Amino acid sequence: MKNIVFDLGRVVFAHKTEYRTEERKRFFSYVSESPMPQFWVDYDKGVSSLAKVAEDLAAYRGVDVEYALSMIEQSIGWQSTIEPTAALIRDLKAAGYRLYVLSNMSREFIAFLREKEVYKYFDGEVISCEEGIVKPDPAIYRTLIDRYSLDVSETMFIDDRRENVAVAATLGITPFHFDREDCEKSCKELREMLL
Repeated sequence: MKNIVFDLGRVVFAHKTEYRTEERKRFFSYVSESPMPQFWVDYDKGVSSLAKVAEDLAAYRGVDVEYALSMIEQSIGWQSTIEPTAALIRDLKAAGYRLYVLSNMSREFIAFLREKEVYKYFDGEVISCEEGIVKPDPAIYRTLIDRYSLDVSETMFIDDRRENVAVAATLGITPFHFDREDCEKSCKELREMLL
């Protein structure tokens, strides 16, 4: 294995623990659904603006647009690095692996996350809002493979959504399903496999 590809949400970054209230969990519970609501897919694809997704989310949740927009903006600012994953990323980089990002992410979210210290360890990225394609569409995986000339037999993909790692496997990439509820366990397993 030479190339390790990371999803971002709930693998590298997640809401700060102190902000994970029941109200917020309920409000954003759709992000764990498969498939996600189309309005959020469109936001991740880059075809919907922050203002539009706030309107759609307000209608979906039956709340004021201002409240929905506030929740989204707070959700962006609450993103923090998952420390066991960050430590793994640093150690993988030191061990000589090439590290990449393949993530469904909107423009506002990715702009915020790119400023995080851990992001400097990545050698390349493919972000849905910049490609107009979202996982699990095989085209976005092929974009990553082609852009960075990756040998799929030497590449592992880490994601917290089973449907996303399943598609990676069909393309010959080694899949790893990351347990978003037990990050430390998943990072320990990855260390045993890769380091």
